[in-house]
Amino acid sequence: MSEPGALRTRLDRLAREVAKFGVVGGLGVLVNLGVFNIVRGATDIPMVRASLIATVVAIVFNYVGFRYFTYRDRDKSGRTKEMSLFLLFSVVGMVIENGVLYAATYGFGWDGPLASNFFKFFGIGIGTLFRFWSYRTWVFRALPAKEAVQTAESFLEQAPRQAARRQPDRV
Repeated sequence: MSEPGALRTRLDRLAREVAKFGVVGGLGVLVNLGVFNIVRGATDIPMVRASLIATVVAIVFNYVGFRYFTYRDRDKSGRTKEMSLFLLFSVVGMVIENGVLYAATYGFGWDGPLASNFFKFFGIGIGTLFRFWSYRTWVFRALPAKEAVQTAESFLEQAPRQAARRQPDRV
């Protein structure tokens, strides 16, 4: 494949991946904000704790969406390692997300409903950038490219034939 064609293919794959990540992530944001507002409205749980509960619910939702929709074609051999890494990077994202809300609420006193939803959403956005990078790099690792596998398979098939041609016939 030509270099511009290969670049175009890689960019197309990345665009599809970003779109799928966005669909699952967008639904996860709705779950996160929905649970956050329900918990805040229905209980006396403090704001950041309500946010942590909502984030955990969204993490579970997102794992299922990423594993079975966004990254369904990725390596599935090490589920325990995958889930451990997903949880680790999700917790880091959760700290980023809720750190923004914590700073706005307790650092600046911006704790009204509109402000809390804005900073919750803003924190989700910053955490999402980290999560996208970490999930695609470490958690849902790409399988080898089909072209590379096919090239390797054809090489392995041809190697015995070429070796047989090089050896002289013994009579």
